[in-house]
Amino acid sequence: MKNYILLLVLIMSLPIFAQVDSLEIKKENRFNIAGSVIKNSVLSVPGDFSEMGHTITSDWKRTAVYAGGILGLIATDKITTGFLHDHIEPSVDYSLPKIDVLKTNVGWIDGNNAYIIYPILGLYAGSFAINNQKGQVVALNAAKAVTYSYLISHLVLKTVFARNRPHRRLNDNLPVGENRTRNNWDFGNYHPVNFQPSKGTHEGASVGSSFPSFHATFYFSVAKVFQMEYNNYWIPYTVATGVFLADIKGHDHWVSDLLAGGLIGTIIGKSIIKSSRRQMDKNNNFTNNLNPRKFKMTKQFVPQISPSMVGFHFLGKF
Repeated sequence: MKNYILLLVLIMSLPIFAQVDSLEIKKENRFNIAGSVIKNSVLSVPGDFSEMGHTITSDWKRTAVYAGGILGLIATDKITTGFLHDHIEPSVDYSLPKIDVLKTNVGWIDGNNAYIIYPILGLYAGSFAINNQKGQVVALNAAKAVTYSYLISHLVLKTVFARNRPHRRLNDNLPVGENRTRNNWDFGNYHPVNFQPSKGTHEGASVGSSFPSFHATFYFSVAKVFQMEYNNYWIPYTVATGVFLADIKGHDHWVSDLLAGGLIGTIIGKSIIKSSRRQMDKNNNFTNNLNPRKFKMTKQFVPQISPSMVGFHFLGKF
């Protein structure tokens, strides 16, 4: 008899559980969601830089190890960069079709960079169209990663360190081109801020434009954003590496420039995600405290069967 009562109660409870599912809060208007995402992205900017600083200062021992590693790479650049020129670059021989839909003629958007920039724009546009908050957040965080890479690596660090680019190819006997060098310690070639990302030619290059690599910072900061947001290493880093290697000769850097750029990009991407999540939590808590009607509540009716009664328990989780 008890089994029949249990079966009857469970059957009767199915419409109630279905009704609970229908009690979910209706999704907000796409413009409200888009506005909220943009607002959080702007408000988190100070936190982005604070998080970068915290990453560097929170563990001085780790920071010293990384700094020492970069110095070690600079010290061995003649060997590693010569090997790159002689053995790696000749074996990487492929290119990507040119895409220039926007016709911008802006160096950090055109060329192979478009394979990073256009997917970010497409992700935001598509996420806005289907009213997907997650995609909009990821796209704006990736856009911030590109912007910070440009500001930090290209405008600030290249100007401060002012390192000349390596001679092409490092181990040949040809005369050194303009603003090029065989000296791996050739820093301090100060120059006005160059707003347009520059690449070298075989004959010459922009003065003091080598350290760190803007493109390595740019590509790997975006890869880090996608990796953390979607919890996937393979796709973002494979795409970033594939796009980078398609123009390996054009990047024209010492090996230490490339690895330092990748490290800086990783710090930028990680800091953006941590700051963004903190800001979203802060805003959500603030909104819920201001307006109790907007609190989220999970409702559930649970069948209760005992020797003395048959009924339901109502559970509400705040």
